[in-house]
Amino acid sequence: RVLHLVKPFMSVLPEIEQPTKRVPFRERLLWTAITLFIYLVCCQIPLYGVVNTKASDPFYFMRVVMAASNRGTLMELGISPIVTAGMIMQLLAGAHIIEVDQSVKEDRTLFAGAQKLAGLGICLLEAVVYVMSGMYGDINVLGYGNAILIITQLFVAGVVVLLLDELLQKGYGLGSGISLFIATNICETIVWQAFSPMTINIGRGLEFEGAVICLFHVMITRQDKTRALREAFFRPDLPNISNLLATLVVFCVVIYFQGFRVDLPVKSQRVRGQQGSYPIKLFYTSNIPIILQTALVSNLYFLSQLLYKRYPENFIVNLLGKWQAIRESNQMYPVGGLAYYISRPPTFAAILDDPLRAVFYLLFILAACGLFSKAWIEVSGSSARDVAKQLQQQQMTLKGHRDTAVVKELNRYIPTAAAFGGMCIGVLTILADFLGAIGSGTGILLAVTIIYQYFEIFAKEGDEQSGLMFFS
Repeated sequence: RVLHLVKPFMSVLPEIEQPTKRVPFRERLLWTAITLFIYLVCCQIPLYGVVNTKASDPFYFMRVVMAASNRGTLMELGISPIVTAGMIMQLLAGAHIIEVDQSVKEDRTLFAGAQKLAGLGICLLEAVVYVMSGMYGDINVLGYGNAILIITQLFVAGVVVLLLDELLQKGYGLGSGISLFIATNICETIVWQAFSPMTINIGRGLEFEGAVICLFHVMITRQDKTRALREAFFRPDLPNISNLLATLVVFCVVIYFQGFRVDLPVKSQRVRGQQGSYPIKLFYTSNIPIILQTALVSNLYFLSQLLYKRYPENFIVNLLGKWQAIRESNQMYPVGGLAYYISRPPTFAAILDDPLRAVFYLLFILAACGLFSKAWIEVSGSSARDVAKQLQQQQMTLKGHRDTAVVKELNRYIPTAAAFGGMCIGVLTILADFLGAIGSGTGILLAVTIIYQYFEIFAKEGDEQSGLMFFS
């Protein structure tokens, strides 16, 4: 079996030991805060040996979502290697190229080890490609000593991110490191773009970057209050109040949809009369589809941009994506090929100019989110078969159904909730993008769903401490 090839590496892979007993809630909260502190500190530590970071950024469009910090820091690659490895392993398992039985402990351990090994391999590969392609300066100017030093720093930072994520997932903290880093990055972006005191000149004179600060500034300093209000709400190229309001609207809509669920009545086979319900939410796979879709797009952008810089005349490379620097900046934007059609049109004018791009983008988001969501339930232990097994282990069963019919009944709801919920997440992402929400539609959706997950974790911990049942 393919999984058995991982066995020789299991002894050398970095690992966090499973806690021998349940970690108290306050201690888990402390570890979560420490994990976040370490991540934020690493986001501010610059890479040693870098000549410049003025080259086009391959992760520019996904940097906030992939929890990658400002360029040139230890967290340059963010969670991209881990998420990419997870996506690849999921696809391999879903296509049965890798045979894995999630009910067998050894298979689960080997699969987790394979995913970790793939994550470290991708981290090293991305670090090498980043340096060799001139992202930190020409390799001849940089020198091979500095190049190896930068690669080492990026790889070690990748190992730190992997261990921090595993620390939380093993039960020492709350949620997962990936979710925590994404939510922190996006919330930081929203707060900064709302209240930033920095001034910027983009041809209209000095303006405050923060939307709220700009509103108060123009209302106080301008004589024409109507014009000042219009500028604060609709100024182009910088955060404005309408962007902030769009963000709040999307936040409320997502919270509203989080409440959509089907409650299946369950009863205990052990205690007569004990009943409860098993909730199947509309967002059954939560934000996983959009994370995987973002990882897919970010890696395609990364590969396409690097290939186009080296082989701009190659037909296959042009099919993958054509790139061009805009507005006298070094940052390159997709202007053709697959990379162009799976990127969102920036304005309504762009939609009218190229409606085919808008339609392709819409279909791509819906299809990717739906398929990833449906595939995820099979490899994450949340399919109808897995849920039926969990209920059986807890000596619970669906009310009014025999044990043999539980899987069939769950199959009526779970695959549909996964696929349709994934597509709904895609629709909400597109809606947020076109409304102009701060931090991109994908980012806002991820932030809201992650914050809601943490709210549920806190609520669950409170219920357990009050001695309430898990099924309510």
